Amino acid sequence: MIETPYLLFLGDAPDMLAAKVAIGIRDWRPEHAVGQISLPGCGADLGLKELSLAEAKEAGAKTLVIGVANRGGVISPAWKEVLIEALEMGYDLASGLHNLLRDEGDLVAAAQTHGGTLHDVRVPTVGYPIANGKKRTGKRCLAVGTDCSVGKMYTAMAMDAEMQKRGMKSTFRATGQTGILITGHGVPLDAVVADFMAGSIEYLTPDNDDDHWDLIEGQGSLFHISYSGVTLALVHGGQPDALILCHEPTRTHMRGLPEYDVPTLEELREVALPLAQRSNPACQIVGISVNTQHLSEDKAVKYLAEVEERMGLPAVDPYRHGAGRLVDALAAV
Repeated sequence: MIETPYLLFLGDAPDMLAAKVAIGIRDWRPEHAVGQISLPGCGADLGLKELSLAEAKEAGAKTLVIGVANRGGVISPAWKEVLIEALEMGYDLASGLHNLLRDEGDLVAAAQTHGGTLHDVRVPTVGYPIANGKKRTGKRCLAVGTDCSVGKMYTAMAMDAEMQKRGMKSTFRATGQTGILITGHGVPLDAVVADFMAGSIEYLTPDNDDDHWDLIEGQGSLFHISYSGVTLALVHGGQPDALILCHEPTRTHMRGLPEYDVPTLEELREVALPLAQRSNPACQIVGISVNTQHLSEDKAVKYLAEVEERMGLPAVDPYRHGAGRLVDALAAV
């Protein structure tokens, strides 16, 4: 178990999107975040108190969490001084990067010397099966996006929170580093050997009560050249009964791929639904989640109304306006 509370390390993140791990913890487990610590030139600010390692330790922080998700998931040499100092002061370290803490000799040595623990949450701990596609009891909802980092996790978490409030049976199923750090469990899908990815999602979402919903955290995008394989494993392994389409309307290109345009919601619908119906012929699209954080309230409301009229489905920003209408649509499935 990763000890809480956390001090969230932002390092030299160039922008807020690069700090999405820390942002997720701040938004969904604020009681676990005593503050933030960043390096000079950092372009991210969570609005939490900026603390030194000593100040955060005094405030009760037990684990320094690397809250950055950079391209390739690497531990920057520029971070090492802070990471080693934290271990020397008695912190544990937690990271969801592909570049593992346990593979960094200087961090391992510091942890051994000072009794710290290195938590790499992006390491599969189960021998997952190959997917068999057999129908499972219970119901499943998957968020699929036009791009990466458009709000798929937030959509699933907001829906799960609303369903819990209503007394409905639901479970948020984490499939990435942020979700795992928030909930403490899940499948680090993009670190699973490719042949076993769909099987790991079958494992994550087993048979359940007929009225129980698994809200599966989406990853990547079927249209993203870099990460489409992870998304397809979710679509087939998740065997969803319902899809939520997710979109961020201010993007000018796919994240990290400036030469690729962001697909439309219509394009996503036409690609995602047939693929989902391959493993579950009854699957249907029930709603649209739009990340409107970069729009004013008036513009957000207008855009959502336009999308809803165009697509014929409830369109909401579940974090900004609540997930009630998406849950209503799910309850009707």
